Amino acid sequence: MHPATESDAMDPPRLGDADGALPTEALQQMARLAWRNNARCIGRLFWESLHLFDARTAGCPDEVFEACVRHLEYASNGGQIRPAITVFASADPGEKGIRLWNTQLIRYAGYRAADSSILGDPEQVEFTARAMELGWQPPRDRSAFDVLPLVVDFPGQARRWFELPRHAVLEVAISHPEFGWFAGLGLKWHAVPAVSDRALVGGGHRFTAAPFSGYYMGTEIASRNFGDEGRYNLLPVIAERMGIDRAKRSMLWKDRALVEINTAVLHSFREAGVAMVDHHTASAQFMQHVAKEEKCGRKVPGDWSWLVPPMSGSACPVFHRYYDDARPEPSYVEQERPW
Repeated sequence: MHPATESDAMDPPRLGDADGALPTEALQQMARLAWRNNARCIGRLFWESLHLFDARTAGCPDEVFEACVRHLEYASNGGQIRPAITVFASADPGEKGIRLWNTQLIRYAGYRAADSSILGDPEQVEFTARAMELGWQPPRDRSAFDVLPLVVDFPGQARRWFELPRHAVLEVAISHPEFGWFAGLGLKWHAVPAVSDRALVGGGHRFTAAPFSGYYMGTEIASRNFGDEGRYNLLPVIAERMGIDRAKRSMLWKDRALVEINTAVLHSFREAGVAMVDHHTASAQFMQHVAKEEKCGRKVPGDWSWLVPPMSGSACPVFHRYYDDARPEPSYVEQERPW
């Protein structure tokens, strides 16, 4: 742990005095219902399995950090990933509340060079720069997969950054079942997707720090994190190594590269014994969820553009219908960036 401060800490305010009216059991149900209501999530069949860590008594940045590490340890579970949420003290109306600056508890740094090229994750360039302004020092030998620190913004106290311990960051090296050269690309990804910048809202409560996690669908890593032009942009690299002519779009070089990078990610997680679901299975599971909800007389909130996987969309059952436009509470809501 390597914390850094911006200024001398002040006495922290009393947070969450109203939380006592919300028992832990009610908070757990609130978090589960927010998952069930999450219009962007394809994995909602398992909403009732969400495990709550009630961390509303955390009274300083160190305790917030320790709770986040506990969350990652529990969720990782040696590769048998478990859905979890950690909820910190609620914020009163008009108050900023506790904030985690990270979009996810685990993310990789992005470094912009003088020639505007980027090493690592382009999506994290701004956050990486701000973490460095707070005093975080990247490894001497920078790589495309340097784990970022956790930045905790606790009302009344100086912002702090903390290095995540290695045992809390389960990672998978990426190889391919047929292409031996694939492992030489040096790709890897973390096993637990823990969203940490949204607020849990409902029943008059607003929990501004409530990191929650499930497990990955393969396309989230392969198609989006690795494949998007605004992220690692690996499709040209993969196509080149496959010997595909990229001069013509009609050669479908992006599609062919996309299939193989998805194959590699699914293969690697399976070989490492780390839980992951493919997009066809996830789509079928979501349709089970829809059927269960409709049987209970409930409409299913859904954002079609998020539910349809980023490859083979029309080959998945989620593609062939629309979903309810309502956005009921409790819910996980986006927040302005804390800086």
